Amino acid sequence: MFPRRHFQRIGSSRLRRVSDDWIRALTREKREIFNSIVHHWECAFAMTSVALDDALSMRAGGEPVCAAQQVELAAVLLGRLSNSLIAFCDSLMARARYIQQPPAVEPLNAEFFRGDTAQTAADWNVLLHHIVFGERPRFMNKLKILSHTVGQLNQEFQCAVKQISSASQPSQSWILLDHLHYDFNTCLREAEIVLKSFLRALPADQLAGFSLEAQNPPAKRVRWRPRFSRVPA
Repeated sequence: MFPRRHFQRIGSSRLRRVSDDWIRALTREKREIFNSIVHHWECAFAMTSVALDDALSMRAGGEPVCAAQQVELAAVLLGRLSNSLIAFCDSLMARARYIQQPPAVEPLNAEFFRGDTAQTAADWNVLLHHIVFGERPRFMNKLKILSHTVGQLNQEFQCAVKQISSASQPSQSWILLDHLHYDFNTCLREAEIVLKSFLRALPADQLAGFSLEAQNPPAKRVRWRPRFSRVPA
């Protein structure tokens, strides 16, 4: 379902354009590319979610060792998906510099995240969106911040799993995993919206090249980047 926030402040032409990109059907070729990429993401995230849910059930059932093993699997799966999403953002940034009509874009919304990392990134995205003019630089900024946020959420997830495995503050770490999983899911939905808007703007003669890049992303290590400071209210 398209996030509710894209229908708010309906008087804004920019928000209507983003929502229109989501609602309107793509051409057959673009639709096939969109469905293929999203299906890959959804399957990867579903496997991560199942592994995390199993770990939580094992923990609740008094099986801490099995729970720790299962949550380690969730961390591996999330790391792979994180790499895929970061490579996706890199690919879009490279191509968005040259397409004639930049995609419509709307900044992240802090209200749709639970943790400080993602909420802070969303605050910065809103700030940059309002001080930078032109949809191309706004689109590029959102991709950079989305990529950064995905990488940080993954790193924090990995750190929380290590704490669980070492029995260091396990209760707090389990709570953190739930919040990180939620925020990663929100980033994934944002990536799907960005992808559809991008495909609508992408010229037909670039579809084959983009499809090849998107379905065969280069192997990439997730980079740990400096944390943002929270934007003052």
